[in-house]
Amino acid sequence: MAFVREHPILTLLLAALVLGLGGLAAALIVWSYYREPIQAFLADQFYFSVLLSLVLFGAIMGAVAYSILLERKISAWVQDRYGPNRVGPYGVLQPIADGLKFLLKEDVIPANVDKALFLLAPWMIFIVGLVGFAVIPWGGVFRWPWMSPDSKPLAAQVASVDIGLLYILAVSSMGVYGVVLGGWSSNNKYSFYGAMRAAAQMLSYEIPLGMAVLIAILASGTLRLEDMIDYQARHGWTFLYHPIAALILFVTALAEANRMPFDLAESEQELVGGYHTEYSAMKLALFFLAEYAHMITSSALIICLYFGGYLIPGWDWLNTSDSAGAMIARMCVMAGKVFLFICLYMLIRWTLPRFRFDQLMRLAWKSLVPMTMALVALQTLIVYFRLSPWWALVCNAALLLLGGGLSVLAGKRITGRQHSLRRARGEAMAWR
Repeated sequence: MAFVREHPILTLLLAALVLGLGGLAAALIVWSYYREPIQAFLADQFYFSVLLSLVLFGAIMGAVAYSILLERKISAWVQDRYGPNRVGPYGVLQPIADGLKFLLKEDVIPANVDKALFLLAPWMIFIVGLVGFAVIPWGGVFRWPWMSPDSKPLAAQVASVDIGLLYILAVSSMGVYGVVLGGWSSNNKYSFYGAMRAAAQMLSYEIPLGMAVLIAILASGTLRLEDMIDYQARHGWTFLYHPIAALILFVTALAEANRMPFDLAESEQELVGGYHTEYSAMKLALFFLAEYAHMITSSALIICLYFGGYLIPGWDWLNTSDSAGAMIARMCVMAGKVFLFICLYMLIRWTLPRFRFDQLMRLAWKSLVPMTMALVALQTLIVYFRLSPWWALVCNAALLLLGGGLSVLAGKRITGRQHSLRRARGEAMAWR
């Protein structure tokens, strides 16, 4: 015990090493006795997809837990402080401590809530945030070493469907129900205001989100995410042709996840905690877990549509090989890109201030919706006349110059104060 107290990091590393070696030994023993059934199990697409879904679920849940630690670390780096550094070496056990805290806290249900909907809301938003990963292509097609070259390759994807993109849009749009139900069933005016803000925000930003997705569909000519990635392998990342659409898609993903600077639904300075004010213990934790799960799924979607998915330009082995090693490498590339997007989400939270609600709506309806509609029309013309995809970049530059020119000619100064407040203040001073 004295050694453990004096060398906690070394003890943790030794324990991890022992557990890892024990698990590896057990896996080798099972493999030696049941090699052929295991090989047949892994070579079947249905059973492999079931296994992959379980692995991805565990990986995403682990990533969600440690995304909380990552956000606390990034916020500490931005604000020049330490962050979690007491629970485990460098604070790596902090997510476990947070989970235990949520499990052990008192689960309070206020007296006048709609209990059925109050309990349903966090589970609904949590499930919706998770099921989107099923159609994401994580590693392309591959063959195990024991599979013959003539056999049909496997897809490192839980479900490969023709309308995979529409599935993600349909599932993600249901997240608003969990937020609205949570706020309305709480029988709390702050929760209700937060729920109404969230509903207006999500419904508004889903329009430019759908337009940005439609631009990627028109550019690639398919609704299958894996085919979109193949298109980008041949023609380059869609981001190179439509940077404005990619940026708008990222902005709308921030708004859909209620992340800063779009967290009007839970702004503590105005609404205490917004739609989850009355929640505690694990029900509150489910809202936070759903937020991070939505961030992971939306990041993977943006990567598939505009940033080449699991491919890296110029790396032929990674992009074309059907070996199991290449599949694992492609999954690592996909995870790395998702990690970079998650870090960008978190940096934006500690960089940009929160919008006022009228500014939030004005950004959606007066800026993002017209720009995405114009980009859809321009991309439609490019497809119809079979022009080079580089014309899309020219159109993006022209649209950016046009938007900047219109904003300058409008002559309205960008301010954080509503125009009506100045008049009201003048009238109040005159009355005095």
